Amino acid sequence: MKKSTLGLAVIAAFPMFSSVQVLAAEDSAQAIEKIQVTGSRIKRSDMETASPVTLIGADEIRASGATSVDSVLQQMTATGGAMTNPGVNNGSGGNASIDLRGLGSQRTLVLVNGRRMINSGTGAASTVDLNTIPVSMIKQIEVLKDGASAVYGTDAVAGVVNIILKNDFEGLDLNVNSAMTSKHDASETSIDFTVGTSFDKGNIVFGAQYTNRGEASQGDRGFSNCPLFEGENGLFCGGSSFSEGGHIYNVNTVGIANSDGEIEQKGIANDSGLSNRGGSLHRFTDEADAYNYAEQSYLYTPMERLNITGVGTYELSDDTSLFSEFTYTKRWSEQQLAPQPINFGFTYDAAMGNSLLGQTYDERQVVDGAFVEDADGNYVTSPTNYAYGDEISYRRRMTESGARGLSQTVDTVRIVVGAEGVISDYSWDFSANFGRNDSVDKLSNLHNVSAINSAIADGTFNPLDEADWALSNVQDYIYTEQNSGGSQLFILAASLSGEMFEMPAGYAAFAAGVEHRQEKAWYTPDSIAAQGLGNDPRVDATSGGFDVNEAYVEFAIPLLADAAFADSIDFSAAVRAFDYSTFGSDETWKLGLTWRVNDELMLRGVRSTAFRAPTVDELYSGNAPSYEQVSYPGADSQAEVTVGGNRDLTPEEADTLTVGVVYEPQWFEGFSMTVDYYDIEIENAISTYNNQYVVDQCIGNANSSTNAICTSTSAVFQADGRIVFNNQLRNIGSEKTSGVDLNLTYAFEALGLSWKTGLDTTYLDEYVVDTGAVVDYSGFITGGAGGYADIKSNFNLNVKGDNWDATYEARYIAGMDSFACIGDDTCLAPTTPSVVYHDISASYMINDVLTVSAGVNNMFDKEPPYYSGNNDSNTDPYTYDTLGRRLFAGINIKL
Repeated sequence: MKKSTLGLAVIAAFPMFSSVQVLAAEDSAQAIEKIQVTGSRIKRSDMETASPVTLIGADEIRASGATSVDSVLQQMTATGGAMTNPGVNNGSGGNASIDLRGLGSQRTLVLVNGRRMINSGTGAASTVDLNTIPVSMIKQIEVLKDGASAVYGTDAVAGVVNIILKNDFEGLDLNVNSAMTSKHDASETSIDFTVGTSFDKGNIVFGAQYTNRGEASQGDRGFSNCPLFEGENGLFCGGSSFSEGGHIYNVNTVGIANSDGEIEQKGIANDSGLSNRGGSLHRFTDEADAYNYAEQSYLYTPMERLNITGVGTYELSDDTSLFSEFTYTKRWSEQQLAPQPINFGFTYDAAMGNSLLGQTYDERQVVDGAFVEDADGNYVTSPTNYAYGDEISYRRRMTESGARGLSQTVDTVRIVVGAEGVISDYSWDFSANFGRNDSVDKLSNLHNVSAINSAIADGTFNPLDEADWALSNVQDYIYTEQNSGGSQLFILAASLSGEMFEMPAGYAAFAAGVEHRQEKAWYTPDSIAAQGLGNDPRVDATSGGFDVNEAYVEFAIPLLADAAFADSIDFSAAVRAFDYSTFGSDETWKLGLTWRVNDELMLRGVRSTAFRAPTVDELYSGNAPSYEQVSYPGADSQAEVTVGGNRDLTPEEADTLTVGVVYEPQWFEGFSMTVDYYDIEIENAISTYNNQYVVDQCIGNANSSTNAICTSTSAVFQADGRIVFNNQLRNIGSEKTSGVDLNLTYAFEALGLSWKTGLDTTYLDEYVVDTGAVVDYSGFITGGAGGYADIKSNFNLNVKGDNWDATYEARYIAGMDSFACIGDDTCLAPTTPSVVYHDISASYMINDVLTVSAGVNNMFDKEPPYYSGNNDSNTDPYTYDTLGRRLFAGINIKL
């Protein structure tokens, strides 16, 4: 047997293709190449499968100047949403993730050599940190853009990323790489080496990589050096109401009777409050007094990383081999935020001095049990003097103590041992997979607000006296929060595969297996955070685990061959049954069909069900506060939202459909095309309510007492102006996405050179999410969930000479509408423009040993666009390049 012409066309259809994983199997007559492609456990004689698979080779990774896997995968057109990366400062924890179809990183399964990778990061991690996979040891990456739960189990809803390590390398491969922006920041140095040798009975490969990445500051870029706010006169540098010198509110509440005659606290007595910035009390204004928190925040986060990897095989006999894999990663990462904002309340008394006497606040007027509004919808107020006995809400930016520093030290280890072989015409394997992740994360320059409150109560601390806020005095209240956590994974797996019997159109094949998996995770918060003695409500610990037993079977059935309009028609089917200790048993299935019309044209399609079981973190994570952007008249722009796990969660369920065409015309040699339509529907989605939807339904709504969402979230408008509610995870949502992937490639010879060009485009038709409110995110960019561009496209042109090669790539992101501006015609920037990034790279082989390379990413220094309702840095670091022009160079030595 040999690869068909169309099979080679499928391979050529991927512009990032380098090589395929080849497994040799002895036939009684001859050795036949068997290729195990991601998405199937049946070894095949070609790349022709019913599901679309994109391949990314080591050469393409090297040409991009990437020293981490995320910088390669996140540029794929099939990705979207909120993928953590070095440009995400607040909330990333130093992690890096992949998010296929924008459905969330938790719905993309990450494998290493076809087996699960341990979830890693800080705390009880629920996704794979791509920092744990060394670029230097990657042989190729296979990305399956289709649901594959029937083959791999949970998490494979949007697709699968299978990272295949070098397992047959011989010699020495040494790389030294360096990069820096044109602004001379965010420098990066990476040194790696790979050594391998073969012997009579096997092969062993060892690799090590050290990466040191520097930082860039938001204050060093014109687009991000201050938070941009929108006012009547346009954009202005604004910031946080937690301001330098303190921000004072009178919170004597206005009582309004409800239908039962009971008094409810419906609003604070004043709106803007007083600022003490500059040392004198005056009315607070956003333009003059808001704190610029951007200046001290990172635009690009620093990290050190050490990866050590070993892969080995040993032949016990002609029919049996042992194999092993070992990966270890130690990561030191940092983020930096502005000084801590703290808030607390106290009663104003004479011992605090008379500084507030004579100052006024705007008290809202109430008539007939309702706030009075003017013709423009603004509250009618009257100036009222502060007085002793007033209840005061105090906010302050602790600039005296300096910026908050976040750091993570994360250790991740994964060990796989197993055996594989053949019995008669059947292949078998058995493996044990153990992974563990341990983390310690710290947050410095925090303040024990409980102790400050105690000092105010006993009269030893006066919040209205600036002298008491001097560093020498508040030093005793400063502490460093230290949390610890981790995850552990253990899998026993066995499988059997081979050909069952011969049919008129060929041999029917199968693969079957069983797996037992155990997972556990934990998180222990700092003692002050656990007791709620800091500035935020208490944070609960996380601890729990589960085990699951699974069995699967997969079939490949040739239905027709060598017929009119059908060179071959192949049918595939798979089913997996699972039994979880947390929620019980169920099953998922997959059906696929490939129809090779002739040597030029192939049609393919897959219909399947998929599932995602709740992770340990989702089930058992303790309650913790999260501050989310909301909008409500008179309320603080950040709601205090309690988030956490839910032991009653059940699996998400998905239906997926993929239909495609592969075309390689003989009349146009070197050209190939693939077009695939995808449709994914998720029910019983594990999610939280839309925060703004909770506010709209429950705050100021007369029917809130009978609204199930309001009773379950306990949403209230507090007297200090902050909205507070519980938004724990629930099986409440549904999600649906669909679109089209188009890939064009053309390879040819001209001018004595080898040329290869490719165009990879994804069109997003819809991404509809229902978590109480039904929203189609396609074509929108959000304030925290990333962007969902209608069109993303990558163009690639590569040219090779005898001892050199060069690559040009253009990355296109279509313009999007700001989600925050729906129904709001006052936004100054309701849309983003289309953005194109241009990258170039080249390498030159000086001799057989030494190769030098260099390149420029974002060649024209394109700045990320501003949009109303942005996430951070006045833009979206999940979607856009925030660094600007980046230059890189490297040296490769091969022996």
